[in-house]
Amino acid sequence: MLDLFKTQLGRLRVLAFVEGVSFLIILFITMPLKYIFQMPEPNQVFGLAHGILFVLYVLAVVQIKIEQNWKLSTTFWALLASVVPFGTFWADKKIFQAIESQ
Repeated sequence: MLDLFKTQLGRLRVLAFVEGVSFLIILFITMPLKYIFQMPEPNQVFGLAHGILFVLYVLAVVQIKIEQNWKLSTTFWALLASVVPFGTFWADKKIFQAIESQ
């Protein structure tokens, strides 16, 4: 696991996982708490955390695109994955792991 932190792409993979988990927590836990049980507090906390993680993910993808000269299509799919539930997990499996094994 610590090997993931040694490369920029490895750090992006970890960030993608954490961002994806935070998105799922918002969708399936805090949003129902907010709208069904009128408990907005968890959504505020996880919403802020997810927002920060989302921005960091986008910046990391753009930085790697520039530094490693990713194709525009690769960058597009990596960015699109951040707004689709389970998308960052797909991006890790189909994009990041494939690039890392090259």
